[in-house]
Amino acid sequence: MDDRYNYMAIEDKWQRKWAETGAYKVLEDKDKPKYYCLEMFPYPSGNLHMGHVRNYSIGDVVARFKTMQGFNVLHPMGWDSFGLPAENAAIKHGVPPAKWTWDNIANMRRQLKSMGISYDWDREVASCHPDYYKWTQWLFLQLYHKNLAYKKKASVNWCPSCQTVLANEQVIDGFCERCDSEVEKKALEQWFFKITDYADRLLDDLEKLPGWPEKVKIMQENWIGRSEGAKIKFIVQETGDELEVFTTRHDTIFGVTYMVLAPEHPLVEKLVKGTEYEEQVKEFIRKVQKLSEVDRTSTELEKEGLFIGAHAINPLNGEAVPILIGNYVLMEYGTGAVMGVPAHDERDFKFAKKYNLKIRVVIQPEGRELKVEEMEEAYTEDGIMVNSGQFSSIPNREGMVKIVQYLEENNCGQRQINYRLRDWLISRQRYWGAPIPIIYCDECGVVPVPEKDLPVYLPEEVEFKPSGESPLKYSPEFVNTTCPTCGRPAKRETDTMDTFVCSSWYFLRFCDPNNNEEAFQKDKADYWMAVDQYIGGVEHAILHLMYARFFTKVLKDLGLVSVDEPFTNLLTQGMVLKDGSKMSKSKGNVVSPEEIINKYGADTARMFILFAAPPERDLEWNDQAVEGCYRFLNRVWRLVTHYAESIKGVTGQIGNLEGADKELRRLTHLTIKKVTEDIEERFNFNTAISAIMELVNGLYNYKDKEQGSNLLVIKEAVENLILLLSPFAPHITEELWYLLGNETSVHQQKWPVYVPEALVVDEVTVVVQVNGKVRDKIIVPVNMDKLEVEKIAKSQPKIEEHIKGKGIKKVVVIPNKLVNIVVG
Repeated sequence: MDDRYNYMAIEDKWQRKWAETGAYKVLEDKDKPKYYCLEMFPYPSGNLHMGHVRNYSIGDVVARFKTMQGFNVLHPMGWDSFGLPAENAAIKHGVPPAKWTWDNIANMRRQLKSMGISYDWDREVASCHPDYYKWTQWLFLQLYHKNLAYKKKASVNWCPSCQTVLANEQVIDGFCERCDSEVEKKALEQWFFKITDYADRLLDDLEKLPGWPEKVKIMQENWIGRSEGAKIKFIVQETGDELEVFTTRHDTIFGVTYMVLAPEHPLVEKLVKGTEYEEQVKEFIRKVQKLSEVDRTSTELEKEGLFIGAHAINPLNGEAVPILIGNYVLMEYGTGAVMGVPAHDERDFKFAKKYNLKIRVVIQPEGRELKVEEMEEAYTEDGIMVNSGQFSSIPNREGMVKIVQYLEENNCGQRQINYRLRDWLISRQRYWGAPIPIIYCDECGVVPVPEKDLPVYLPEEVEFKPSGESPLKYSPEFVNTTCPTCGRPAKRETDTMDTFVCSSWYFLRFCDPNNNEEAFQKDKADYWMAVDQYIGGVEHAILHLMYARFFTKVLKDLGLVSVDEPFTNLLTQGMVLKDGSKMSKSKGNVVSPEEIINKYGADTARMFILFAAPPERDLEWNDQAVEGCYRFLNRVWRLVTHYAESIKGVTGQIGNLEGADKELRRLTHLTIKKVTEDIEERFNFNTAISAIMELVNGLYNYKDKEQGSNLLVIKEAVENLILLLSPFAPHITEELWYLLGNETSVHQQKWPVYVPEALVVDEVTVVVQVNGKVRDKIIVPVNMDKLEVEKIAKSQPKIEEHIKGKGIKKVVVIPNKLVNIVVG
């Protein structure tokens, strides 16, 4: 028998056999409990990186483990394959996006298969394939018919040189990343999904997700940003226009000393037109437009404002306060206007100090008096209302209720719930995306494409302009069509959908990927959904996970699925670092998975990535540790091949054992218990592998000392070693399993279950301390009488030495663990 671990031959052999036999193909089976394990599908950028290897290795351990536990496991893979990089490649290298994408998919599929991941490749999907985006378009139509898809004007980043919309990420310090032109803000008609209709459900249903990390749920909660307060109507003194603000601190309304509008607020232009303030206001607005939304909402932003020559009248005290515009107020949030209460809001306090605006205290803490001239920061806690007219002298919480009642009774405001969450802008002025299935007719207006005419195909023969503009606009074959309602000439929508739309339902397509009649059959989705374990990076904590939850709730309301949450459990794995930072080409610290697989084998790559750190923690790449994992697999190979012939065919019952035989059997069952618990309960793959390594050490000790030769005990230990290792290192374990004479795959075996009786010990090691310091160890029978243990401990030469001539004050005996002798 070959005692050399030839990983290349072994891995190639089993990958081919698994593919030929359809080893991981799965169908619905009502007689088995199901388990749906899913890693977030990747963008086909061209090559796998170590982050991919980690993500997919984690998922594969879970999928293989659950299969061996008797579950019917769905473990699919696909490609999130629309997106900007394909267009950039087309512009830069003249390669059509479809060719670039499909070539990348082919390469990454080959790389994934070389890792030995247990995917059912018959279920593979790619979001850029017409068979997939047909149903993305169909889902758009369902949202459109439910009034959840609509078009409105929205402010976007516009590059006048490239003649295209830019994402916030493509604007660098106010300039286009492509051509360095100054970016403008422009109002364009854009398509939106009305996710705000689901804000309460998205927030409330986070309680249904105990299997999600708390930090992810908090991030979603903050993103939805539900706040209860009041909408209050101020009146512009100079024009009589209404100016609405939303506040959660209406108890401080008597402390309003100024008002700040977003530069985009529709009233700004009207209020400054023809005044001495017009030019400087326009210049301020131009300056603010160069900032991204992220910059403007950052806590680091230096808050700037400008008086615009108008005043707002407070509806509760009739006071006119100055109106400013500010770089930190956005039209998209609330009403685009905020009331300034510097005494009771820290941001407002700093702003008022900077611009010498009035500060008025309207809430006093109990037991002390705030004086404006002595204040160094805002007072934001509860207290008693003062300087607040009829509401003075009452606790501010009580005042909140009374002020809302007053506002509603006097028609100058109302209670309101606000959300930070905004409707989802899905329009992209890009080519490589799912076309939005809408037609514009001069007679009929906006007309949805009939379902029978789907998909609206992306034309492949298009010309990319250096400017980056979408070629769809200049493709007569695409744009020009016929109105399905009246038959007259009409135009197609040339925007495509945000790629997040494609990834908001892919987990459902995996349930029924080859269905040409519907997006998925409800029975199949009901069998597999929800995803039992979802695995991916924490960077998707908000957008992708929020959108997938939104889609699932919409589909439940449409009667297409029975679940209202898509992912029962979520694992967000950490990053793979090298030299303390994330791997990136620019830093020159990238380790190629392909190189590692070629040098050491896929099993070694998997072992290292799972052993180096718990999955949710960042992992530091370590070449020596990779070598260590390779040496370990070689040790396993030598150990099993050493015993293979002698234990092959050995049968019988394990009887009463003594000494080394008993110890080895105990170690075997301790390892089964530990590995099972670490995978099932904690996903602590690193400690599970560590336990398997200890079992290998135990087997070598047993072999080298020749203290035992019970073939039944050896066979049980070796077989369980292979079974426990199989989810982590699937190729070597498959080969070794067959070397032992087995005729069916190790991955089809039942997961081992430990025997409690095998864990029972006759003797234990007890630590002996003198005055709390360890001085010796003794081996005694389990549950020995305390006095007997004390007697043996005191009789040890090392202990006698430390207690000689000293009075023993007391002796503490903790059964089976410790003796502490206190001397004076």
